[in-house]
Amino acid sequence: MKSNPILREIIDWILHIAIAVLAGIFVVTFVAQRPIVDGNSMVPTLHDGDQLIVEKITPRLGKLKRGDVVTVYIPELLGEGKEYVVKRIIAMEGDVIEIKDGQVFVNDEKLEEDYINGNRTYVVNSEYNGITIPEGHVFVMGDNRLPHASYDSRSFGPIPVSKITGKVLIRYYPFKNRSKT
Repeated sequence: MKSNPILREIIDWILHIAIAVLAGIFVVTFVAQRPIVDGNSMVPTLHDGDQLIVEKITPRLGKLKRGDVVTVYIPELLGEGKEYVVKRIIAMEGDVIEIKDGQVFVNDEKLEEDYINGNRTYVVNSEYNGITIPEGHVFVMGDNRLPHASYDSRSFGPIPVSKITGKVLIRYYPFKNRSKT
């Protein structure tokens, strides 16, 4: 190989390309993802077609908190071809969540939700109202609280934390800011 500089150059290029591909796979699998919002359940915070940067480390470290906007992997609850949703964590394990008089209460304290669309939150399935969130689960809702605007924990109940794939860091496109938060 010492005598053939062209072969050395080819091997060097192949090695560098392989390292770049492996680094890319590592980042996409364990560090970050780049989803595109599909639907209007997070209006006014996020809109259909918004492109996001989502980090995957916070859920793995168990550092999620109420108010975080997250991606959730729930293909078994969604229509054909859909796997992920973007929602806001409203209540954590051990919290008691209740919707009454159009307002959301967690542990008997009214949530201040200046990020929602509309001024009322509706009960969708009474089975999931006035409940204690089980261990290892969270209660998620879309910010669009108009009737039938968000398919969330009000319909299907608390979700396992293991279904959360990432925490939204930023919306980077479109460049024009359309959200309140």
